[in-house]
Amino acid sequence: MQIKDQVTLVVGAASGIGAETARHFSSLDAKLILFDKNGKDCKALAKELKATSYEVDITVEAQIKNALDELTQSYGAPRILINCAGIAPARRIVGNKGVMPQAEFEQVIDTNLLGCFDVMRQIAGLMSKLDPLDEYQQRGVIINTASIAAFDGQAGQAAYAASKSAIAGLTLPAARDLAKYGIRVMAIAPGVMNTPMLAAMPEDVRKKLEIVVPFPKRLGVPREFATLAQHIVENDYLNGEVIRLDGALRMPHEV
Repeated sequence: MQIKDQVTLVVGAASGIGAETARHFSSLDAKLILFDKNGKDCKALAKELKATSYEVDITVEAQIKNALDELTQSYGAPRILINCAGIAPARRIVGNKGVMPQAEFEQVIDTNLLGCFDVMRQIAGLMSKLDPLDEYQQRGVIINTASIAAFDGQAGQAAYAASKSAIAGLTLPAARDLAKYGIRVMAIAPGVMNTPMLAAMPEDVRKKLEIVVPFPKRLGVPREFATLAQHIVENDYLNGEVIRLDGALRMPHEV
C-alpha cells in the first residue's frame, strides 16, 4: 500500500516511538492524525507536522469513538493505524514494597492491551467499509506495538510482559479475522529503545542493557521502528506476524 495521501492514525504520538513514527510518516506525505492522552504535547507535534491531533485516553471507549467519528467526518476513515501507546511501570509480584496491588496490574493491561484492542476494533470496523485499493481488495493496515518482553520478560515485568504477550498472541487471529475485509494486521516487538520510557531507568541499568545487545551494541532508536512500520505498510505480503526489532537481543532474566 502506498503511504502518500493515506489517512494515517498514530496512537501514542506525543513522545518516543509514536512521535518519531508520526514525523516519519509526515515526511512520506501521509494525511496524519495523532492521538495521545497528553493533549498538550500531541497538539504541539501536530502543529509542527501540520497534522490533526485529538486528546484521547485509550482506556476510555467513548473518547476513542468520539474522536474517530469526528476525524472520519473530516478526513475519511484511516487506512493505516499504528498503535504505539503504552506504559511500563516496573513492579515485582512480591518485592520490597510488598505484594503488587491488583489495580497496578490492571492499569497496565487496560492501557497496553485493552486500549490497544479497542482502538484496533473500532478502526477495523471503519476500514472494512472503505472501497478496496486494488484487485486483491486491500483496504488497510494495522500495526500494533508488542515488545521483546512478550518473549523475554524480566523480573519486575509481570504486568508489562503479560500485556505485550497478549498483543503478540492477538496478531495472527486478528489478521485471520480481518482478512476477508482486506485488512492486514502486524506487530513490531522493539527491544531496548532510546525513548523517554527507557530514560526513566537508572544510568547503570541503561549501560548494562547496551552491553547485552549482540549487534549493533547500542540502544535502538525510534526511527528504526518508524522505518520498519513504513516497510510493513508498503509490503503487501506482510501479514499476521510479529517482527522483533532488537539487534538479536535475548534478555537475561534480570539486568
